[in-house]
Amino acid sequence: MKLVKTTLLAAAAVAFSATAFAGERVTYKAAKTSTSYFQMAVQVSEAVRAATNGEVIVTVEESQGSVQNVMEAAVRPGNYMFTTPPALVPAAQNGKGPFKGRENPRFDEIRSMFPIPGLSMHFVVRSDRDIKSFDDLAGKKVLIGKGTYGAREAARYLDLFGVKDKVEIIDVELSNAVPALKNGQIDAFATSSSFPAPNVMEASAGSDVSFLSLSDEQIAQTGSAKAVIPANTYSNQEEAINTTTLPVIVYATTQMSEDTAYTITKAFWDQKAAMAENAAWWAGITTEDLGNIKTKMHPGALKYYDEVGVEIPAALR
Repeated sequence: MKLVKTTLLAAAAVAFSATAFAGERVTYKAAKTSTSYFQMAVQVSEAVRAATNGEVIVTVEESQGSVQNVMEAAVRPGNYMFTTPPALVPAAQNGKGPFKGRENPRFDEIRSMFPIPGLSMHFVVRSDRDIKSFDDLAGKKVLIGKGTYGAREAARYLDLFGVKDKVEIIDVELSNAVPALKNGQIDAFATSSSFPAPNVMEASAGSDVSFLSLSDEQIAQTGSAKAVIPANTYSNQEEAINTTTLPVIVYATTQMSEDTAYTITKAFWDQKAAMAENAAWWAGITTEDLGNIKTKMHPGALKYYDEVGVEIPAALR
């Protein structure tokens, strides 16, 4: 991309960027098309297009998961952007976990940009089952899904809180949860999603449900980050829900130029309020969520945060 800099162009771009883009194209690897994270990626793509008047085009690609997203950072050229929980990038850079034996020096080129809504755990129960705590799940049927982060976390929490052997775990696909809850085949289900979660909205709107909150002690037991789902996020939810979340961050690589990374990062924050008007899950994202990042920032993103006065730790610079 050639940067065209003239007095006229610079003056016209003061409100947004000092750089004029000529059809810059970016690939954004997200998640499966059926997930909220694919929807979020599309929303970010539209936000960047709107903020740059179509000068930066972000094309969203389906992904099978976060590990695939990180792995492709080692082979994708140019403007590659992707999502993953913050712990996976250091794991890749150190050849640990799912990246053991799959080391690649290009993992060291990964750089962070901005946070998006995390995966917050939801425990949804039928109100007529008198379930007020995890102990009350004893003797009940709980659908946790299968093969997902939420399913693994739900099983882990039931074990941590001493009720795993006392409940009947239904490990069928999560897509069956809402109808099964409504018709009384199950007493509760667990899911992980950014909030408001579409399946939880459906469950709460169509039936009388309540939610389990975790105590601070239970949250500490899980070792996960705390999240608070505000009251009235769901129908008939009069109190906030204390739960846990898995943060999710958007990354690029050093092959993306500083100007492009700056423009995308600025576009995200400038458009966040507008995105929240159409999708409530964006409302909870603030610059405080940058504290979950464990990987150095892209120079372009760092330039934006320095401009707006967001303090970034020296370890991320």
